[in-house]
Amino acid sequence: MAEVQLSNVSKAFGKTSAIVDMDLSVPDGAFVVLLGPTGAGKTTTLRLIAGLEKPDTGEIKIGGDVVNGLTPAQRDVAMVFQQYSLYPHLTVRDNLAFPLRSPILRTPEDVITQKVQEVAEVLHIPHKLDNKATELSGGEMQRVSIGRALVRDPQVYLMDEPLSSLDAKLRADLRVELKRIHAELAATLLYVTHDQIEAMTMASHVGVLDEGRLVQFGSPREIYENPKTAYVAARLGQPRINLLPVGLLDDAAPTGAIHVGLRPENIRQGDGKDATVTRVEHLGDQTRLHLKLGEFDVITLTDPHSSLNPGETIRIAAHNPIFFDAEGNRVT
Repeated sequence: MAEVQLSNVSKAFGKTSAIVDMDLSVPDGAFVVLLGPTGAGKTTTLRLIAGLEKPDTGEIKIGGDVVNGLTPAQRDVAMVFQQYSLYPHLTVRDNLAFPLRSPILRTPEDVITQKVQEVAEVLHIPHKLDNKATELSGGEMQRVSIGRALVRDPQVYLMDEPLSSLDAKLRADLRVELKRIHAELAATLLYVTHDQIEAMTMASHVGVLDEGRLVQFGSPREIYENPKTAYVAARLGQPRINLLPVGLLDDAAPTGAIHVGLRPENIRQGDGKDATVTRVEHLGDQTRLHLKLGEFDVITLTDPHSSLNPGETIRIAAHNPIFFDAEGNRVT
C-alpha cells in the first residue's frame, strides 16, 4: 500500500473551478472519506489521483513518486465506480479475473484462479462464481465490482460512491463488509460519498470539501466535535446541527459570534426558554422533537418513550454550544 499526496493541486473545466489549491495527505493504510455535496469536487479528486484527469497545477504523489506524467495503468490504482460496470455476458469468475488477464499484468492462470477464489471468499460470494452477472442481486453486483478492484492488489483503492445506488439494508451490510475488508487488507483506501453515515462509520480520516477546497481534514470524531466552520459542522451529524442567532437561548457568546451551533443532543430540556412542539418522530432507539423557538425551527432528541404531543410547550437551554462569526468561521 502507499501514501497519497496532493500538493497545491487545481483543476478547472472551462470557467468552472473543480479543485482549488488542494493539499491532501492520505496516510498509508488509511480509510479516508471525502465528504461534501454534489459539485464539491470529490469525484474530480479521485479522477485526478487515478490519472483520468490531469491537474492544471500542482503535484500528485503515490508512494512517494510523482505520477503527474503517468497513465492510469502505470499508477497502480484500482477504482470502483458508482455503477457496477460488469460484463453481463461473463460469469462472476470471469468478471473478477478480467483485470488480471490484462496484457499489462500478464498474470499466470493458476495465480488468477487462486486470487479470484480468495477475493470471492473475502466478499462472501464463492457460491456465485459460476453465475452470470445478470443473475445477481444489486448487492452482489456491487460486491463483484469491488472484487475486481481487490484482485489486483493495487497501491491505492479509489471508490466513488459505490453504495449510493443500493437500498438502505444493503448499504448498511456493505458498509460493514468494506470496513472488514479494509482491516484485513491494511489497504490505503480513498472513498467518496455525500452520506455522512458512511463517513462516520467507516473512515479513519474525513476530508470535507466545499466548492473544490479542502476545508477540514481529521478523524470523524474530531470533525464532529471541533468543526472549523458552520459548513463543516453541518456536514456531519444526524439530525444536522441547529444554527441559531446568538442570544436566542441567552447563551453567553464570545466576541464576534453571530450564530450558535447546537447539536440535537446538546439541547437540555427542563429549563431555559419556552419552545413549542411541532412534530414528534418516534424512531425506535430515539425520538426526535421538532420545536418552534420564536420564529426558528429546532430539532432535539428526547426519551424514546416520550409522551409529548404537537402543541405542547417545553423549556430548552443550550449545552456545549459552538459559536460562529458572520462568515461562518468558528469563534472561541
